[in-house]
Amino acid sequence: MTLTELRYIVALAREKHFGKAAERCHVSQPTLSVAVKKLEERLGVMLFERTPGDIRITAVGERICRQAEKVLTEAGRVEELAQIGKDPLIGPLRLGVIYTIAPYLLPRLIPALHGLAPRMPLYLQENFTHRLAESLKSGELDAAIVAAPFAEPGIVTRPLYSEPFRVALPVQHPLAARAEVAKEALDPSQLLILGQGNCFRDQVVSACPQLNGPGKLDQSIEGSSLETMRHMVASGAGIAVVPASACAAWPDNDALFVTRPFKAPAPSRKVVLAWRATFPRPLAMDVLYQAVCQSPPVGTLPLE
Repeated sequence: MTLTELRYIVALAREKHFGKAAERCHVSQPTLSVAVKKLEERLGVMLFERTPGDIRITAVGERICRQAEKVLTEAGRVEELAQIGKDPLIGPLRLGVIYTIAPYLLPRLIPALHGLAPRMPLYLQENFTHRLAESLKSGELDAAIVAAPFAEPGIVTRPLYSEPFRVALPVQHPLAARAEVAKEALDPSQLLILGQGNCFRDQVVSACPQLNGPGKLDQSIEGSSLETMRHMVASGAGIAVVPASACAAWPDNDALFVTRPFKAPAPSRKVVLAWRATFPRPLAMDVLYQAVCQSPPVGTLPLE
């Protein structure tokens, strides 16, 4: 059994598709398929059920793949530990960031981090929180910047900043005439909201009591991204709750839409840096934390 074979079955377990798993592993589909079949024969168990157009992992296959992830993580630490002996700020750092933070943080973070650790390039991944959590635990990522709460076994977090929410409105909307908007004034039938799986959607629903409960969002319209929702608001399709950093990046003299703060206490989110407790480059985490705190997104607030 080789590490390469373990990488193949872990990739197949995640992708549930031979072609996609092969692409992830940078090999041809036949190469991956043959290797998985040989491993099953060597182990004497079926790891995957194969039907036309469908791949399913078996119960024993799921247990073996979980163990394979642990083996691959520990194997990856060999190179990381060797790197520590040289300099923990030399070599790539694999960072994941959720979709609603990355566009507004990264343009400020990259130059700040380069100034502190010029020989530590970032390998970046944007994704949903649950995907980043999986990649962090499996060792595919070294760190992630996500919104709290973020409680995962073996993962530690450090608060970075807090971010208030604002309301984006068509310029002719009645609420646009107000200096501040009460969260209770939001009409669920007019609300544009991100799709299922996006943690910012959950944060908005949690912050506004009238959005909670079965059927409350049935009339709401889903947008695929904050930028898409901005254009939908400008077109008059509805209103949206958005993070302050997104508002700060948008034109402040747009003729079609405006943003307004919430009345105090304004809903907000806390953003944290997360990494594995066993990560062998703690100084790299310290420097990453310092870089974010030096150049947080516009519109955010420091945490005491």
